[in-house]
Amino acid sequence: MSERKHRENLQHQAEHTRPRRRMSVLGYLLVLFAVAFLLLLLAYFQQQRANAEATDALKQSVSAVDTIEKMIAENEQLREQVEQLEAEATTLDQENQSLKTLTGNLTARLEKTQAAMDYFWQVDEAYVRGRYGLCRDLIQEMEDVTQGTALKDYLPTESATDTDRFSPAQRYQEIYDSLY
Repeated sequence: MSERKHRENLQHQAEHTRPRRRMSVLGYLLVLFAVAFLLLLLAYFQQQRANAEATDALKQSVSAVDTIEKMIAENEQLREQVEQLEAEATTLDQENQSLKTLTGNLTARLEKTQAAMDYFWQVDEAYVRGRYGLCRDLIQEMEDVTQGTALKDYLPTESATDTDRFSPAQRYQEIYDSLY
């Protein structure tokens, strides 16, 4: 009997052990599925995060491209402005040279006119005082063309006053005609 009890006991343990093994295999499978699901969920969230980062990077690169395009357009506009300013500077430089030449010519003409008037007053004074020899010498100097043009050509042809008097050029010619 004891053997029988022992067999019954073993059978009883075997019956109770088998379902536990089944339960442990089912539990193991459940744990594996749960871990697999968690891993899939984790992979999904990582993929979403990577997609968001890639989208942000694309937005930034699009923004950078827009910024670069704006800078290129601005650079081109600035180059055009530089070309315009250089052209204007060249034009102004040419005008400046023309004005310098004109100023130089006017200054030379003014100096010649002043010298002619100085001689004219001396000629007129000598003529009025009756010093005709001195007057002829001064007229010869005014008629001298060694410097390009005679000083008499620089005498004003209009009277500086509103009187009916002769202009310096007319008075010079009157004196010249009376002496020669």
